[in-house]
Amino acid sequence: MICLNRGRCFAICLAVLWSYPLVPVRAADPQLLWDPTATLPKAAAASLLDSATFHVIKKQRPDTDGCNWTLGVGLAWHKGKLYASYGFNKGGENTASEEAHARVSNDGGATWSASVVIDHGEDNLGVSHGAFLSHGGQLWAFMGAFYDRFQRTHTRGYRLNETTGRWDPLGIVVDDGFWPMQEPQPLADGNWIMAGFRVANGYDVEGNLAAVAISHGDNFTKWDLVVIPAIRGLGTIWGESTVIVDDGRITNIARYGEKPLALVSTSADSGRTWTPSSPSNLPMTTSKPYAGTLSTGQRFLVCTTTADTGGSRAPLTIALSKPGEKEFSKVFAVRHSVSDKTPGVSDKRADFSYPYAVEHAGRLYVGYTHKSHAANELAVIPVAALGSD
Repeated sequence: MICLNRGRCFAICLAVLWSYPLVPVRAADPQLLWDPTATLPKAAAASLLDSATFHVIKKQRPDTDGCNWTLGVGLAWHKGKLYASYGFNKGGENTASEEAHARVSNDGGATWSASVVIDHGEDNLGVSHGAFLSHGGQLWAFMGAFYDRFQRTHTRGYRLNETTGRWDPLGIVVDDGFWPMQEPQPLADGNWIMAGFRVANGYDVEGNLAAVAISHGDNFTKWDLVVIPAIRGLGTIWGESTVIVDDGRITNIARYGEKPLALVSTSADSGRTWTPSSPSNLPMTTSKPYAGTLSTGQRFLVCTTTADTGGSRAPLTIALSKPGEKEFSKVFAVRHSVSDKTPGVSDKRADFSYPYAVEHAGRLYVGYTHKSHAANELAVIPVAALGSD
């Protein structure tokens, strides 16, 4: 049939088109995190780091302290001591009975002090896991917090009182949904950047997107929230993220949520603006990642990144670049679910969640949680074992 009123038909078609969502803008090709000339190993083929040693930070002990849930190790070396923090709950995850706890080790993680409560919240306020910063002779803590059942997430700041051993509360330092996932890192402009994500629950916003907080210089009580956009059409995102700061360029690596694939974004202006988070060419389980740069000049990424594990959180792996290169090109297994080397959890169902890492005196200290078994552990890896060739 031939249309005799082309102008009217064009207007109708245009109206129909605008009544549907816009076609998603997608990245033409996956963003490169993995060197495409290298072979990403399957889990069984990833070389195991035989030189790694393991310690327990905190086990689930409902019989002694009522701990039914724990997650989210944070680590920091401060004045010769290793500090670890984690979320603790006598109830269920993301409920208002959540508390932020910390322990201290004088022997590199082999033994730990009794737990100290950073903050137990009150009434409908829950305080949970987060990140540390040792700077200027002081130790700071930035912990995720929320109201009721995971509503109105925000970040609360604390400073260690080294006379009393307690943590002085500094109140809300980042609001509007921000949960910290990595310690603040210095930027060329004199500010600091802290990676995490924006939780939408309880706010009039869409999407649980990757985000960063930018400090006001060395004032760690005032931060600007920068939410990183994502390309359209990705589906469900749970954007827990980490950053690698490399001079004027910052790379953000985020958990996808819907797919076992790392999302990536970059900034060239000290974290103020970002390219949209887009799928990369690196398979990564749907858990929080942790990335950084070793003293050897190698970039590293701790999570589960193998060719065949999909959404499984085992084995725990570390991906590495060659010194000075941007793309990861080899993967080591830190540990498998069943292990005769750990004093902690060894079980075929054991998984590895929410890793964190800090380098100190030639060793990389990697904290992680067995979420299914509610135990926080520590792997200590000689940096030399990670190779720089």
